[in-house]
Amino acid sequence: MQQNFAARHCDIVPDTRFRELLGEGAWNTLPLSVRNRFGKRLRGGASVVYQGEVVAMRRTLPGYLLSQLARLVGGPLPHDMSSLQQPAVVTVTEDCAGEGQFWIRQYGRAAGFPQVIHSSKRFAGPTGIEEYIGYGIGMALQVAAEHDALVFRSDHYFLQIGSLRLRLPSCLSPGDLTITHRDLGDTRFLFSLTLTSRLFGELVHQDALFHDMEVDL
Repeated sequence: MQQNFAARHCDIVPDTRFRELLGEGAWNTLPLSVRNRFGKRLRGGASVVYQGEVVAMRRTLPGYLLSQLARLVGGPLPHDMSSLQQPAVVTVTEDCAGEGQFWIRQYGRAAGFPQVIHSSKRFAGPTGIEEYIGYGIGMALQVAAEHDALVFRSDHYFLQIGSLRLRLPSCLSPGDLTITHRDLGDTRFLFSLTLTSRLFGELVHQDALFHDMEVDL
């Protein structure tokens, strides 16, 4: 069985998928470091690893209840406030079969095993990019370049059962999800996740500060 390994220069090839989603003009407004991170494609089972630390967390009572409920489908939301000031690791591996990327986010906790979140980004669907968390549950995303950041926003959620795709009505939506990759210079970037509800407002927010571990093109 082939094992993943840290990306080397020979494992990285140029990738235009995010640039095509944004358009040339918007893509060129992003800092070079952001374009480097999202403008490369891995091959041969290689992985890119980013290390960092959770620097901020907020959660309301409805957000707590939702994050606990989400554990039934893989726990895609941060659910332990003790992850604050704990190590965080993100690993990105090319999904050769699915023409996308596997993302693994690991958040340390004050005690016990870390929380591990698995997802798969695929360049498909009506918006051009979707994120799957397993159990047939997925989310179509809109991507935008805003100042020094690449921003992903949920467009709608869906349930995939074989070839059947069911778009979930807004009343069954967990909320509007925004994920921001903001460049801070000096090989550092801030990964922010915010989930908001029309009824309850902000439910969950998390900031994690990362830095590059691999050599860019």
